[in-house]
Amino acid sequence: MRTIAATKVILEPQVATHAEAMFALLGDPAIYEYENEPPPSLDWLRQRYTSLESRRSPDGAQRWLNWVVRLPAAGLIGYVQATVLPSGRAAIAYVLASRYWGRGLATDACQAMIAQLVARYGVRTVYAVFKRRNRRSTRLLERLGFASAQPQSCGIEVAPDEAVMMRDVKAPE
Repeated sequence: MRTIAATKVILEPQVATHAEAMFALLGDPAIYEYENEPPPSLDWLRQRYTSLESRRSPDGAQRWLNWVVRLPAAGLIGYVQATVLPSGRAAIAYVLASRYWGRGLATDACQAMIAQLVARYGVRTVYAVFKRRNRRSTRLLERLGFASAQPQSCGIEVAPDEAVMMRDVKAPE
């Protein structure tokens, strides 16, 4: 994995040494309005990041790519991640601390990640699964060119309260 310089943010490959700064950031309750919960402890998060440094699923079939998102002058503000499947598809996710919402930073970070997925990992289709009520994610994905999709078209199952959006991507010519 490489560090990626985007227009407004920098994506750094996530490693265990990011855990302390990320633990504080991930304590933001607004992040969990729709799903998940904050990490239970700093030690837990450090161990999680250590396990993800292999960049592979335990069976080796999937690439697990995780980047922390940094503002050049302000430090870490969140993360983006992708699970790259052997089929050339990738599931993406993203989290930014709420104080950074509404500035185009998530759009910039996701665009940079998707470009890297296409150029370096051969990804041709990108999708995201999120809670239907999460209008912020819907708007972000629409700005990124995603459209609503049926879970079957991504080869996944989702809960009744979840939505899927998908985008086909091409390598630059």
